[in-house]
Amino acid sequence: MTSSLAPSPTLSVVIPVYNEEAGLAALFARLYPALDALGERYEVIFVNDGSRDRSSAMLAAQQKLRPDVTRAILFNGNYGQHMAILAGFEHTRGDIVVTLDADLQNPPEEIAKLVAKMREGYDYVGTIRRQRQDSWFRRHASRAMNGLREKITHVQMTDQGCMLRAYGRDVVDTINRCSEVNTFVPALAYTFSLRPTEIEVMHEERAAGESKYSVFKLIRLNFDLVTGFSLMPLQFMSFLGIGLALASGALFLLLMVDRILFGSQVQGVFTLFAITFCLLGVLLFSIGLLGEYIGRIYEQVRGRPRYVVQAILDDTAGSQREMAPVPASAMTRDAAHQSIAHR
Repeated sequence: MTSSLAPSPTLSVVIPVYNEEAGLAALFARLYPALDALGERYEVIFVNDGSRDRSSAMLAAQQKLRPDVTRAILFNGNYGQHMAILAGFEHTRGDIVVTLDADLQNPPEEIAKLVAKMREGYDYVGTIRRQRQDSWFRRHASRAMNGLREKITHVQMTDQGCMLRAYGRDVVDTINRCSEVNTFVPALAYTFSLRPTEIEVMHEERAAGESKYSVFKLIRLNFDLVTGFSLMPLQFMSFLGIGLALASGALFLLLMVDRILFGSQVQGVFTLFAITFCLLGVLLFSIGLLGEYIGRIYEQVRGRPRYVVQAILDDTAGSQREMAPVPASAMTRDAAHQSIAHR
């Protein structure tokens, strides 16, 4: 098979979309002018994460409007933001890959800063939201979790909640070789990068709708991050168990000596109840923590697909190559790919 390929894009932008019907038009209006102004060959890959509104239809319409630079991947259900990013990574072709949320809290105009920083030789550029437009509780809870997470995992991300980030081609290719069921993409990239850095970016109020991350999802995300990148919680609970066992043994000896010297006493019965309940709480927390790790292993060994793609809307591949006569088996594979891409 011989082929004539048009120049590949140097910049790929991956945007997960979940129920963003109200804000997509504003995103389209700002995104493409911002990318055109860069003077880079680029592509935009939207990943619809099982939206229940008109998001998928709007993405299909936008792909038809800008078929030269736009592709859309449609999931058959909701698999989460990071699975959507991973699906987008597998279809990127650019040397620089930028992830962007669809809610316009991170302005598309800030992509230029990330590209410029990557041109300085970095292979991963994280971001810190300046003048963050979130509630007081959300800002301080995020800061506390960032500090705790950094101590446990040693992954240095000042602002883990900002998904406007840039990744080098080598980092993305390494991430694509991973098969983890639950992961946190920025932390994974930091682990694989040789020269990471961070910059400040502007932060705006949400263009429309509300945050897709509830308190439960944020807690779930942090559990995935901590248990996916560190064994320290298990080690901490082991040392805590040893300490409590020694303390319990010392208390038992103290009570036995006290009973022998002073006889039976009932004044400390409530203290013993309090100690018992404390130990039960620690025990239950330890079992729950152990269950988190076992649950990750269980999900991994099942071997189920991390996500299921319903359709890929892509007109760029067909316009970028001319096919010469090829063996029948190869032509069959290519025809099947084109059929899927244009469903």
